[in-house]
Formats: sequence, structure tokens, C-alpha cells
Amino acid sequence: MERDFKTTLKLYAQYAAARTAAALLSAFPPEQNLVTAKLVARLSIFLSPKRLARAVQHVALAFPERDAAFHQTTAMRSIEHMLGLFMVDALVMPRLITRRTWTQRVTLAPGFERALPYLQSEKPCLFVTGHVGNWEILGYVLALVGVKMTALARPLDNPYISDWLFNIREKSGLKILTKWGATEELQRVLADGGKVGFIADQNAGDDGLYVPSFGRLASTYKSIPLLAVHQSIPVICGYARRVGGQFRYELCTTDVILPSEWEGQEDPVFYVAARFNRAIENMVRESPEQNLWVHRRWKSRPKFEREGKPLPERLRAKLAALPWMTDALLVELAQPLQPHSIPVAPLA
Repeated sequence: MERDFKTTLKLYAQYAAARTAAALLSAFPPEQNLVTAKLVARLSIFLSPKRLARAVQHVALAFPERDAAFHQTTAMRSIEHMLGLFMVDALVMPRLITRRTWTQRVTLAPGFERALPYLQSEKPCLFVTGHVGNWEILGYVLALVGVKMTALARPLDNPYISDWLFNIREKSGLKILTKWGATEELQRVLADGGKVGFIADQNAGDDGLYVPSFGRLASTYKSIPLLAVHQSIPVICGYARRVGGQFRYELCTTDVILPSEWEGQEDPVFYVAARFNRAIENMVRESPEQNLWVHRRWKSRPKFEREGKPLPERLRAKLAALPWMTDALLVELAQPLQPHSIPVAPLA
């Protein structure tokens, strides 16, 4: 009992500190708070350089053709961007983005009109994004303007902070499902014509579905493409991109995947997974400084690679059948991932 009480007290103290910090930050304009968040990010990098080193390594793996300065700068800006999301954006959303004022802070990028017919339809669809831009604002705004949006999310370790932040997001009408035991509820949402949002760039472990991501095979959860194929529903791929380093965003679409496009594929689940991962890669290429580079996207490796064997012919055939596949990319994907230590320059 004593241990439980101490744990509860610790969690509540963290929650109280977060609410206090939020109250203090609310006294200043969001743009000024974003500057503060950058300073906090710089301090965190100084205190924990391993985080920056990991981010730099991942940027280098994704952009081997770019120089060390690009890798370093992109990694640092990524950490600054993420601190801005958590310290500023998540807290000011309900105050600055309302049904009357959202157009002052959020615009639709050219091309987003491709997604509108499916978002406005009474029929279900999936919306896939990555840890790039602001995935919180994406679902928040779509729900705010009337899209029947449900987001799948993992609760935070601190239940008080988790409930607080979930309540903020749900003020727009966004429905949040935790990942645990959500299958039946997802089926009901889709049967009712709802839209379900996923963050789809998470590492799915050794037994995931391996598809290309930045010239490397990356483990992807099978549940999203299985859901799309079995339900025969469109998959929209998009993200909310920060504009000008301010609390302003534009909603972007990088792909819309229709059932008619995978019906002729030999392995439609593999095709859909590969295609939305390609769409997420395009999001990151558009805004690399807004990607969560500390995330270990390529941590898990396929069985053949772990065993030191060559790319299996069956997987090679699936990769070769992808419409955008090239001979050079296929050769690159067949190579085992060789993570290496990349020196990180001292902070300026």
C-alpha cells in the first residue's frame, strides 16, 4: 500500500507540475513560447547528448547523400520542433483553434482537395500519418470541421496527464480509442461511416510486415493494411505541416489509396503497407526537420537479415512488383542495415 501511495503521489506531482507550467505558458503568446521551447530543447540536448546522436544517425541513414551539417541541423531542429509540440501546441489548441477561428491558424495545402470527397463522405475511410508535423492538430482540426474522426492512441504512462491531454483533444469532437482492446469499437466506427486515424510509422517488431522506408526495410503493423483491404475502404495519407516556425499549420496530402488500385495486386496487404509507407516517406522528405528522428524506425530487422541470409526470392518478387520500384532501390533494399556511429559536432 505504501508503494502504491508513493507512486500515486509521484504521478500526481508530475501532473500538477505540468498543469502549472501550462498555466504559466498561457500568459505569453504562442510564438514566444515556441522560442522558449527551443531553448529547453537545446538544454535537453546539452544534458542528454545521446538523444541528439541517435537522431543524427537516423537522419544520416535516411539521407546518406546529404552532408554532416544537414544531418546535424535537421536532428537539432527536429528536437526543437517536438518540444514545441508538447510544450506549446498541445496546450493552446483549444484556445486558438475553434470553429470560428481555425482558418486563422490552419490552411489547406494545394492538393488536399483530393482527400475532401472521402472525408466529407458518409462512407468510412482510414487516415494515415506519421510522427511528422503535428499529428495532434491534424485529427483535432478534422474533427472540429465536422469529420467523424476517431484516433487510435496509446495512453501515456502517467494516467493523470494522459486523461488531461486526451480531454483537450476531444473538445473538438475527436474520439480517442486506446490501442488496448479497440478492435470491436473500430468495427463499429467504420460501420457507422466514421474515419479512423493511425500513426503508421511505428516499429512493429521482428514479426511485422517489412516494406521499404528510405531505402531500408522497415517493420510495419499489418493491422492497418488488413483493415483497409478487408473492409475495402480508401486510405488517405497526410499530415499537418508547421509553417514559418509559428503556431500555424497547413494540412497536406501525399497520397490517396483506393480499393480499385490494390484489387489487381498479388498481395494487396503488402501493396497498401508499402504505399502508405512511401507516402509517409514523402511527408518526411518535404519537412525533414519536423520528423521525430529519435524514433527507432529501423530497429527491428527481418528474419533473413538477422540470420545473415540473402533477400528471399518471394520478398524480392513482391518488392519488384511495386509500381515505383527501381533496380537501384531493389539492390539497396537487399543490403543488410549497417548502423554506424556518426560523430556529433558540439553545439554552437
